[in-house]
Amino acid sequence: MDKNSFSFVVYIIHACANKWGKLPTDVYKMLDQSGCISKYLVPHYDILHTQSTAYVIEDVVEYLKVRGINL
Repeated sequence: MDKNSFSFVVYIIHACANKWGKLPTDVYKMLDQSGCISKYLVPHYDILHTQSTAYVIEDVVEYLKVRGINL
């Protein structure tokens, strides 16, 4: 993970935490355990960082739902 994708992941974790009313540490654990960070956010950084924050958050929600994780 390079500096840009790292900054993006941190930004998305905080954006999700704000949207969902959760602590960033809890969001990080959820995203890390589901593979969302290593299998979705980082590999697709080039595309995702050009999208709106709201779009990426909705994509993350879909990613989690497919894996049986409800917010």
